[in-house]
Amino acid sequence: MSTTIEAESRSWRATSRKGRKFRGPGSVGPLGLGVAVLWLSIIVLLPLAALLVKSFDNGLAGFWDAVTQPRAIATFRVTLEVSAATAIINLFLGTLIAWVLVRDEFPGKRFVNAVIDLPFALPTIVASLVLLSLYGPTSPIGLVFNATRPAVVVALLFVTLPFVVRAVQPVLIEIDKEVEEAAASLGAGNWTIFRRIVLPVLMPAVLSGAGLAFARAIGEFGSVVLIGGNIPGQTQIASQYIRELIEYDHQVDAAAISVVLLALAFVVLFVLRIVGSRLARREEQIR
Repeated sequence: MSTTIEAESRSWRATSRKGRKFRGPGSVGPLGLGVAVLWLSIIVLLPLAALLVKSFDNGLAGFWDAVTQPRAIATFRVTLEVSAATAIINLFLGTLIAWVLVRDEFPGKRFVNAVIDLPFALPTIVASLVLLSLYGPTSPIGLVFNATRPAVVVALLFVTLPFVVRAVQPVLIEIDKEVEEAAASLGAGNWTIFRRIVLPVLMPAVLSGAGLAFARAIGEFGSVVLIGGNIPGQTQIASQYIRELIEYDHQVDAAAISVVLLALAFVVLFVLRIVGSRLARREEQIR
């Protein structure tokens, strides 16, 4: 049998030397690749291209005027501030929650795991209504802070909770605990073990989850529409400003604002992906 395998391997290598490409097991081939590209184009690329073309209906000058208006700049500032705050909070607390779910055992663990995914299934407008009922003028707990910047952050934290948690959990599960046990046996403390052994492995996943949370936050609408108050320059975020422009039939300006949001999300995700890949390669080299 080994002779047969070696003969087939030599045949594959010979075929490769002749300039033919060998597709390994599991390859989908040209048909599968074509279907994937077609579907991606229909669902993602064509709508984005249509939005980009629409945003320049008034020319480059019109695009620039739309995105540099005082209202637009104020909206971008608020959006970036609350989205960055949301991503940073999720970066720390999401990692902590993932750690607890993986490393600790406690009653109701499966219930907590299900709750983590609830924002994916719950309509975001329902989240805004619930938050308004809890923190609005008729708050049953006496905590009223609707129509404020913290209220917007809380709403965004609700809808972005799963991103860091679900990105970090699989990595924590795959970490070899024997390395941590060896470090502990040599006298390393818990903080040293986490900082020197666990954190470098987790960092790519943490950054990826935080980037996804940021990208989701800058485009969120439903969860903040009631609790945020939509106050220009204070709590109005870009998605609410876009709806306002559409209501006043300024669709080209709305498209221009949307393109800026898409560019911001893409840049953040792209940069974090590069940083995460470099950290992962560095960790592999150290090993």
